[in-house]
Amino acid sequence: MPGYNHLFIPGPTNIPEQVRQAMNLPMEDMRSPKYPELTLPLFADVRRVFKNEKGRVFIYPSSGTGAWEAAMTNVLSPGDKVLMSRFGQFSHLWVDMAERFGFEVDCLDMEWGTGVPVELYAEKLAADKAHKIKAVFVTHNETATGVTSDVAAVRAALAACDHPALLFVDGVSSIGSIDFRQDEWGVDCAVSGSQKGFMLPAGLGFLSVSQKALEAAKTSRHMRCYFSFEDMIKTNDTGYFPYTPPTQLLRGLRTSLDLIFEEGLENIFVRHRHLANGVRAAVSAWGLKLCATEPKWYSDTVSAIHLPEGVDGAEVIRHAFRTYNTSLGSGLSKVAGKVFRIGHLGSLNEVMILGALSAAELTLLDCGVKIEPGSGVGAAINQFRSAAATTTAKAA
Repeated sequence: MPGYNHLFIPGPTNIPEQVRQAMNLPMEDMRSPKYPELTLPLFADVRRVFKNEKGRVFIYPSSGTGAWEAAMTNVLSPGDKVLMSRFGQFSHLWVDMAERFGFEVDCLDMEWGTGVPVELYAEKLAADKAHKIKAVFVTHNETATGVTSDVAAVRAALAACDHPALLFVDGVSSIGSIDFRQDEWGVDCAVSGSQKGFMLPAGLGFLSVSQKALEAAKTSRHMRCYFSFEDMIKTNDTGYFPYTPPTQLLRGLRTSLDLIFEEGLENIFVRHRHLANGVRAAVSAWGLKLCATEPKWYSDTVSAIHLPEGVDGAEVIRHAFRTYNTSLGSGLSKVAGKVFRIGHLGSLNEVMILGALSAAELTLLDCGVKIEPGSGVGAAINQFRSAAATTTAKAA
């Protein structure tokens, strides 16, 4: 099929041309005396994205799941009690990993389309007078359902009862795209991956840790090897890795970080909210509903959209790809076949989002969904123009 494939899944995301070109280079010696000139600034600048001034960051040759494993095995010990919640496929996978590692998991199962139950967390923490809960887990952005949770509120719940538990955050589809403040929110372990807001191929797992987490790691009794903090610290401090790093990805990371800082993190957050509002306007105009049950849960990086009864979500995804060369996100696990997803994070602008909405409209119409042609695209255009007019008026 002529033309480009149009990628609007919630990760891997579109890669800026500057980043692609930065990775298109011959292989290099990752043990050369000059290599720390690349790596040491990378460690510092990834910390800036997490807003972590007091701790350190680890960059693993892995997906975000590898960084999850690194956080758990380095900081906690077998049998530790952890407080978690499950409300989508990725929060489920985090719970599953914790159970496999032998932690005592207190899991709160919530309705898919909602997020972290802060009030229930607060009750559990207040009742834990013996401080048996060693860590509290938050999926900041549940990619399967398009739900964002309030990390700061969980930290406030911990502070309200002076609970010493560590705070772990899965920010794979949020960090670099949605406001995140590690130091301010007292997050001890924050996880992300290269293929989302960092605008790179998959293959780098980021783990940003606090000093408190580093201290806890010194007494952790969990077995680890590949993801060992000790091994990473020993070599990272000199600008190297304990094993062969993905050199081309690290060159791409340098360029992606430069683009992030050129635009400015706060501007990136505003842009993602702006694009998400356009998608939400389109969904409303189609007469469809988001999987997220309330506006307080709406994600600025991905929208999961309920399909009418009788419309197969898997067929919607197949049709968009085969007929319109467009990749939309599929429904996962409990919402498989019931929703489709539009990823609106990373290197995107209004025109690209309008393209995604056009492809979605064509596909929905072809699959028998009764919507008015142009309704969603028109609503998004009006939303974008209204926001632009408001910005212009404020500037004046």
